[in-house]
Amino acid sequence: QRPDQPGDGVRRRDDGAQCVAAGVAFGAMARTVDEIGAAVPALALARIGLERPREIVPDAALLRKLQYAHCTTVPYENLDMIQGVPTSLDPGALFDKIVARRRGGLCFELNGGFGALLKELGYGVTHVAARFLRGETSLPMRRHRVLLVEAADGMWLCDVGIGQSCPREPLRLLEHEEQPQFGENYAFRKEPFLGWVLMDFHKGAWRDFYSFTEEPQLIVDFIAPNFYCERHPDSPFNKREMFSLKTAEGRITLDGNVYKEFTAAGVTAR
Repeated sequence: QRPDQPGDGVRRRDDGAQCVAAGVAFGAMARTVDEIGAAVPALALARIGLERPREIVPDAALLRKLQYAHCTTVPYENLDMIQGVPTSLDPGALFDKIVARRRGGLCFELNGGFGALLKELGYGVTHVAARFLRGETSLPMRRHRVLLVEAADGMWLCDVGIGQSCPREPLRLLEHEEQPQFGENYAFRKEPFLGWVLMDFHKGAWRDFYSFTEEPQLIVDFIAPNFYCERHPDSPFNKREMFSLKTAEGRITLDGNVYKEFTAAGVTAR
């Protein structure tokens, strides 16, 4: 069954207006993790177009549905950074922005919010810092937030915070195993310094995507790299508008004033 046709008790919702109204009311009140925890599952699931299953089994099957639904409903975008609006990584602020106001964000926000939902649904979630290697000519700083997720049937990498081509479903954390999905192919290797290295198969060869080690990170650990992305003159995220949303066929993007649609047939721009 396709992820965009959820089954096993997970169904698409059509009552977006009700979700917005409830989310706005809750977002105005919630300020602590405990307050958010009581309402996150139903409202956050509605935000990504899903209903809460009658029985929650935190396994890989549900995890795939959740990541795919999130990637195809919550955009990667930097509009706050462009407008000079500071971004907060506080769980209450993330819930208000992504769920109540139906916005998106960058990796620090999107994976932060998604990790909170997964934890509420019973998954073990570890936030880790990654080095984005694709397209780099030298080793970069760690400025990417990703999730290591422990499900009932294994350990998985989840990432809903990338605007480029990237996995729309979780990847099992195993070395040297090709993991194809949606016409793309991914694999991991391990290195002494970089730790886990995610690779994607591109134009007939494997290339490095990003790397991470398994040390757990706290919210405070992401404040400095998030601030770098917001304010540093070398940051690629504060120069022009960026918007990306995954689709079943690929993705749609806005890069400055250029709109593109990526599908298996190619790329169209206008």
